[in-house]
Amino acid sequence: MTSFTPRLTNLDAAGPQAPRTLAEGAYLSLRRDVVCGKLAPGEKLRVEHLKDQYQVGSSTLREALSLLVSDALVTVEGQRGFRVAPISMADLEDVTNTRVMLETEALRQSIRRGDEQWAETLRASYQLLSQSETQSEGPQPELWERRNKNFHEALIAAHDSPWTKYMLAILYRHAERYRNINWRLTAAHTSGRNVHIEHEAIFQAAIHRREARALLELEAHIRLTHDIVKMQAQQKLAVKDAAPVPGE
Repeated sequence: MTSFTPRLTNLDAAGPQAPRTLAEGAYLSLRRDVVCGKLAPGEKLRVEHLKDQYQVGSSTLREALSLLVSDALVTVEGQRGFRVAPISMADLEDVTNTRVMLETEALRQSIRRGDEQWAETLRASYQLLSQSETQSEGPQPELWERRNKNFHEALIAAHDSPWTKYMLAILYRHAERYRNINWRLTAAHTSGRNVHIEHEAIFQAAIHRREARALLELEAHIRLTHDIVKMQAQQKLAVKDAAPVPGE
């Protein structure tokens, strides 16, 4: 009896890479546009329109959209076609809880099993991320996002579960999507959050193999995005409820 191995590709490798096929190129472009919010939650994805926009044929585009369905970034409804997956606070909470459960356990195993090569890679990824977070010329969101992802991957690199890493890669993209929406719509920069300090606390605890502290810092870091979005959503509802009704 053979075991099943999850679909692991180099699609999430660090830095831009040339796609190997037209379908992969369309998949990466569509995924980027969904995650950044260019394709809005719930938006109808009409193949006849998108094939020209992404410069591929209909069958290639459907293949790319099917890959996004497997990532849960796109939904398909029988003969009704494809839509961008909706967003909700319940979904964000589920993404957050599942990511905390998997990523903290993966970090625990990584700290216990990590060798010097793991530590060197973690140091290098943290240094690059710190440069992006402390540079004086202003933020570079795409570079920061790539380095942030590399840092989180380096933290759990010594964990030997391909399934865990596969599922975390999907969850990371969903968390990235909510972060993008959060930054664009809720002015997260006004929340008083200092992401660099959060990353430094996680790094210091992990590199010195303070397991319990590292897990606590990582969980708090992951959950803070959820908390900020929830707080801003509640404030937005409160303002709406307090607004005078026209004619009264």
